[in-house]
Amino acid sequence: MKTVCFRGGCLTGPSHSGVELHGFLSYLVKAAIEGKKYTIFGYKGKQVRDNIHSLDVVRAIDVFAKAPKCGAVYNLGGGRENSCSILEAIEMVEMVTGKKMIYEYCEKNRVGDHICYISDLRRFQADYPSWSITVSLEEILEQIVSTWHSRRKARN
Repeated sequence: MKTVCFRGGCLTGPSHSGVELHGFLSYLVKAAIEGKKYTIFGYKGKQVRDNIHSLDVVRAIDVFAKAPKCGAVYNLGGGRENSCSILEAIEMVEMVTGKKMIYEYCEKNRVGDHICYISDLRRFQADYPSWSITVSLEEILEQIVSTWHSRRKARN
């Protein structure tokens, strides 16, 4: 069967409505903009995630649909270039928002949390060489910040 299983990293984008335990970049930005305390769960905030913009996810699905493989399984995330630790993400959000983050550290990590997750995209890129990551981590954060500002203005 011409099917695919994409094993996703942190899929995100400007419309992602992150909550404390899911959608960490969006939730981190929301906490910064609203002046709320963010909790870092375990690993001293050094846990690493790769982040992929929803546009790049849709582009991957599109190239697969145009030339599907039988029983394909691919990692689909931001790869090394779109990876950051929680502490690095906090620093980037502070730079983009111009606001100092309020955060606390909880020694206990989240159940099932990975210390480091970076998608190896080589297999997908070998099968679909026209595809690559097009939205950088910095652009992702700028878009999320812009969207959260728009949401706040719409509520007020």
